[in-house]
Amino acid sequence: MPASRIRVALVIARLNIGGPATHVVQLAAGLPAERFDVRLVAGREGRGEGSMRYLAAKAGLNPHWIPELSPALAPSNVIAFYKISRLMREWRPDVVHTHTAMAGALGRTAAHLAGVPVVVHTFHGHVLRGYFSPPAEALFRAIERSLARHSDRLITLSTSLREDLVALGVAPREKIQVIPLGMEFDTLLAAPRRLGVLRRELAISDDVPLVGSVGRLVPIKNHALLLQAARRMVDLGTPAQFVIVGDGELRAQLEHLSAQLGLETRVHFLGWREDLTPIYSDLDLLALTSENEGTPVAVLEAMAAGVPVVATSVGGVPDVIRAGQTGYLVASQEADAFAQAMAEALRNAAYSRTLAERARTEVVARFGKDRMLAETASLYESLLAAKRTARRGAAA
Repeated sequence: MPASRIRVALVIARLNIGGPATHVVQLAAGLPAERFDVRLVAGREGRGEGSMRYLAAKAGLNPHWIPELSPALAPSNVIAFYKISRLMREWRPDVVHTHTAMAGALGRTAAHLAGVPVVVHTFHGHVLRGYFSPPAEALFRAIERSLARHSDRLITLSTSLREDLVALGVAPREKIQVIPLGMEFDTLLAAPRRLGVLRRELAISDDVPLVGSVGRLVPIKNHALLLQAARRMVDLGTPAQFVIVGDGELRAQLEHLSAQLGLETRVHFLGWREDLTPIYSDLDLLALTSENEGTPVAVLEAMAAGVPVVATSVGGVPDVIRAGQTGYLVASQEADAFAQAMAEALRNAAYSRTLAERARTEVVARFGKDRMLAETASLYESLLAAKRTARRGAAA
């Protein structure tokens, strides 16, 4: 390989199940090797989070693991900071691109101190409003503003997230670039509808509507709302079954709530599944009940698989789904409205299929991997070229 390749360090707190891990693996594996020399740096997953290290392995990646790197405010991050700093001093990357909050704080600080020419950070979402006490939120916003001053560009996955960061005073709009998530959809696009694998596993006949949820079982995903809506659908006489794919800290609590609501025979907790194609193939509807989202990977996957989607209208979701055009949007925290939307989507199956086919065409054009890779590569090259030009001018 030519020695002039741009060295890029991608830093993320951990490769747990979710969009950020998918994103960085796609970047690390997909940036053109003739132009970029990429190293993926990652920490450890938390207990019960589930891991996407298998995705990195399938892509042929050999990440630089820093087990002390944690998304939490842990003492081990002092060691992680030292290791990240040492990597940057020894390897001397041209670009450091961080993902997730803690990796963004440690990685950008280390890059600044090491004199890395270009520093970029992607916000996949944020916890700067509505998650902590007002003093804590003020502190975190101040930290992000300081980090932004030492960043050459911030990236968001949606326009709404960019505007939110501007409103919070994190950085001026011109410093924030929107590069939507890009994914590989070929397997989902090629899979036929109703493979029957999941339905046979769960002994669910073809004529029973099947609603699914895919994601971490954590508070922000608000699976309790889905269970409450499921109970209302049962009361309305809709003969649906529900599958919850994922795991996390709330699994036992959600299983208990399901039993309390009398849904033991209706709701199936499947845990983590590496191969989601058989899941999406047998679903009649995907439900997303989150209280906030950046760009929900499960929604993109469902759209590619031709599955109609009912989702809460939060965060970057309206940037993905156009209400009444490519899916159904419902206000957050409204169990009755969510139940009615799911029942309506199942009842009007022909209309839902029309929305799903339109969504399938749109998701490839808007969220395909090649577009994301090209935009990110162009950003790296333009920022680095500008830095080099400025440096030559200062030396003249």
